Amino acid sequence: MNATSLTAGDTDSLAVTRLRLTRFRNYASLALDLEPLTVVATGPNGAGKTNLLEAISFLAPGRGLRGARLSDIDPAPAGETPCTAEDVGWAVAATVETREGPIEVGTGRTVGEERRTVRIAGKPYKSQAALSEFVSAVWLTPQMDRIFVDGPSGRRRFLDRLVFGFDTAHSGRVSAYESAMRQRAKLLRDGVGDDIWLGALESTMVERGIAIAAARREITGRLNRACMLADGPFPQATLMLEGSLETWLETLPALEAEDRMRDALAAARREGAETALAPVGPHRSDLRVMHFEKGQPADLCSTGEQKALLIAIVLADARMRAAERDSTPLLLLDEVAAHLDSERRTALFHAIRDVGAQVWLTGTDRATFEEMQRDAQFLDVRGGQACLQT
Repeated sequence: MNATSLTAGDTDSLAVTRLRLTRFRNYASLALDLEPLTVVATGPNGAGKTNLLEAISFLAPGRGLRGARLSDIDPAPAGETPCTAEDVGWAVAATVETREGPIEVGTGRTVGEERRTVRIAGKPYKSQAALSEFVSAVWLTPQMDRIFVDGPSGRRRFLDRLVFGFDTAHSGRVSAYESAMRQRAKLLRDGVGDDIWLGALESTMVERGIAIAAARREITGRLNRACMLADGPFPQATLMLEGSLETWLETLPALEAEDRMRDALAAARREGAETALAPVGPHRSDLRVMHFEKGQPADLCSTGEQKALLIAIVLADARMRAAERDSTPLLLLDEVAAHLDSERRTALFHAIRDVGAQVWLTGTDRATFEEMQRDAQFLDVRGGQACLQT
């Protein structure tokens, strides 16, 4: 199936059919057995709806939908007996239906360590990257509603998560680039003029940086094509990348772009510590989004239009994954209906059915999701408990 055939009819979607939480935020213990259908979690603010989605997001690689420190997730109620180093700070265990059949996935944190443990089919893995072979997830949260008007770092993270869905090595490249950039900056600030060491760090930055920019350009182009194929009340989004690397890669071979970046870093190095932050690189790129029909930048659109553009991009990503990988990701949509009018809310529910993904939705009012009564299972979430409703 190619990228222009963006239908999910012949694909298999991921689905969580069993979920167990231990000491995860406000859930001391939770056990859910589910059908491979959309899940709607409703309840008052602060009940733990977003925590539930965050737990699901940890079944995929990364820092979860909040980007939190692992130790911040582990609750510490007053009067609790301190844990030993062997105890688990928190744990998420699930049965995930995949196209190859059900797979048992578990992850968590051991007290005293700021790293995740991972088990897949009962086997321990050293790296959480192994999860990418089995589970992928895309999410929208209320914190992302300002993505078009806040600084570029949030937009870069959003785009990098989309890239990671197709290129699992992308996260490693970003980490290696940022590590080399931090080391280079420290050497320059400290006045350590070791040309060999600096040159090695800059070579890493150049190699990883050009690869990061190329991967972002590729996924942006594919997302644009996918967005243009969509119809209905959600706006068509046009994505554009801004930055020196992206400009070079439009007209130059990758090797020549690498040479330009290497020369720019070396020139900045000679100017001293005040240019310790690299003048070029993927850390200076930005993602711009346009409302295609209106010809208007997303940051100038209304709050509702910005939300609709975000949803349009995420749905296009899900359709792309369905078409190219024959499997749709888990979609985690936290309070997604908050700024949608009734027409777009209905369109979202129809789109969810068409994509064929297992979607986890949250909201304070069950009546908002009445149209999904026949297509979803409902959870009532209150005070760190979640119960299936009939």
